[in-house]
Amino acid sequence: MRRSLLALVAAFALTGATAARAGPPFATDDPEPTDTGHWEIYAFANAAHTPGATAGESGLDLNYGAAKDVQLTLVVPAAYEASSAGRLGMGVVEAAVKLKLLHQKVGTWTPDVAVFPRLFIPTASRGFDSGRLGVLLPVWVGKDFGPWSLFGGGGYQINPGAGNRNYWTGGLALTRTVNDRLSLGGEIYHRSADAVGGRDLTGVNVGGSYRLTRHWSLLAAGGPGVQHARDEGQYSLYVALKADY
Repeated sequence: MRRSLLALVAAFALTGATAARAGPPFATDDPEPTDTGHWEIYAFANAAHTPGATAGESGLDLNYGAAKDVQLTLVVPAAYEASSAGRLGMGVVEAAVKLKLLHQKVGTWTPDVAVFPRLFIPTASRGFDSGRLGVLLPVWVGKDFGPWSLFGGGGYQINPGAGNRNYWTGGLALTRTVNDRLSLGGEIYHRSADAVGGRDLTGVNVGGSYRLTRHWSLLAAGGPGVQHARDEGQYSLYVALKADY
């Protein structure tokens, strides 16, 4: 794995590029809100696999730049589980506000900093949620170095419900814009145990985005779990078609 990551970084370094932007397709978010008066809409699907079951969501991730340094987000998904007792139903609706508190400065180490509190509304059907309101309270930090973007952070997840535990979650990602169409990167992420009797999970993803036209892009990322993977997630995958205007 170490040799593969070094090879990936070396491949990026050999390519000329311009400044990068990030967030999806990675689990690690960045502190950059959607531009004021603009939309970023993702038609997405994700999956996480453990032995005997693959589960995830598919839906719309709507982001609007409501004001300078303010992004409003609404995620409306359907949830599924592919197993011996497969299920399909409404997923958990998410509502969030990203507030950028600090702007990076060229020639200094001052980074971008944002908070992105997120509500998990108990809208899911057929046992896909606990029936209780959840809250994520994260801080995201980022810094650009020419074509490179380094970003990460995380926060505390309030996760009520029978058998659930509150937990910490976060990650660190590095991306590079290869050209005006292609951006590539990788991340490492971590989540502490989210259920009674559960275990921590650490995983890695590689992925990127490709701009198809002025307003449409294709995004994808995936990778293996590397800590307690058999119990918590052997691999994960995210794909999306993004519209921005």
